[in-house]
Amino acid sequence: MVEKVENSVRDEGAGLAFPLNLSLNEAAAHDTASAGDDRVFVPGDVVKMDLGVHLEGYIADMAATVDLGENASLVRASRSALEEAIALVKPGVSTGDLGAAIQGEIERQGFRPVANLTGHGLGRFEQHTPPTVPNVRVHGGAILREGMVFAIEPFATTGTGFVTDGPRVQIYQQTGDRPARLPSARHVLDQVRDRHGLPFARRWLSGEKLDITLAALVRSGHLHAYPVLRDVPGSLVSQAEHTVIVTGDGCLVTTR
Repeated sequence: MVEKVENSVRDEGAGLAFPLNLSLNEAAAHDTASAGDDRVFVPGDVVKMDLGVHLEGYIADMAATVDLGENASLVRASRSALEEAIALVKPGVSTGDLGAAIQGEIERQGFRPVANLTGHGLGRFEQHTPPTVPNVRVHGGAILREGMVFAIEPFATTGTGFVTDGPRVQIYQQTGDRPARLPSARHVLDQVRDRHGLPFARRWLSGEKLDITLAALVRSGHLHAYPVLRDVPGSLVSQAEHTVIVTGDGCLVTTR
């Protein structure tokens, strides 16, 4: 399914800003299919689909949650929190105001916001730039200005409200253009050079001993690894996300 979605983006003449994230249940973000992945959806799964598309480096980032069980209220909590935040966006509002609206709406519906995940600005070939958009109340924050482009992405959870790194890693990002010594490392870097620093999936690569090579490139600082972020086992997380451009009197939602 992941490859079908990614190929449809390419068929439309756009590029992938990052691999399609497909994160299940307590996994909140940064999971994607691995090569030959044989995982099958089962009743009760809560599936987050996070898609980033770019045209000449200009990024639109959006996410939605699909409920395969009886968790409609959890899905609704992140979705309605997103709409509450979007309704506030205009010049002069602070990102702290958006975080307060998100937290208030998620808690009103009986869940916890994920406090250590945030929305983020979007630059050309840059997936994370200022401003940071919190999912909880914070004092102050960046003041919105006309022309700002950023993603708002509330996460609602039945768990603790904090995510930690899991052992699974399928997404990486090149962090510099320094030459690598080993031929296997140079082969990997050659394959991702046209990403212009945007994240890529392990399954997009060819070569032998990829696990060893990728680990070495992370240690040397050539690559950054994105472990799957997850709440406690047995919990469920929902996500909703849109990209907005601040206008003179509100905002344009580019991913409706």
